[in-house]
Amino acid sequence: MAVRAIRGAIQLDVDEREHLLKLTAELLSKTLHANNISNDQLISVMFTATPDVTSEFPAVAARELGLGDVPLMCFVEMDVKRALPRTIRLMIHADIPQSRAEIQHIYLRGATALRLDIAQ
Repeated sequence: MAVRAIRGAIQLDVDEREHLLKLTAELLSKTLHANNISNDQLISVMFTATPDVTSEFPAVAARELGLGDVPLMCFVEMDVKRALPRTIRLMIHADIPQSRAEIQHIYLRGATALRLDIAQ
């Protein structure tokens, strides 16, 4: 096993609490599923949100998915003028057998524009 970092992002349509929780849960679930990661393999999950996202902490969605014993942190993304608005990003740290080349980073909805080379 090795500690690996898995990235992902999703763009919200609007900054509303229920919408944020639903889309963050979608991003987290798809990222875990795509990489065959179970809860006991998780080390931590870090979330960032662009400065225009203020309706809720993205980590709340992770807690609602049952990750209450996983260390979670939320941060504000740098306020760059050309940045994609209403974007949630995550970085998962997990102890998994996959090589770095086998990791699937997940970019959904408008956030696919951030990584056209690997977006699904």
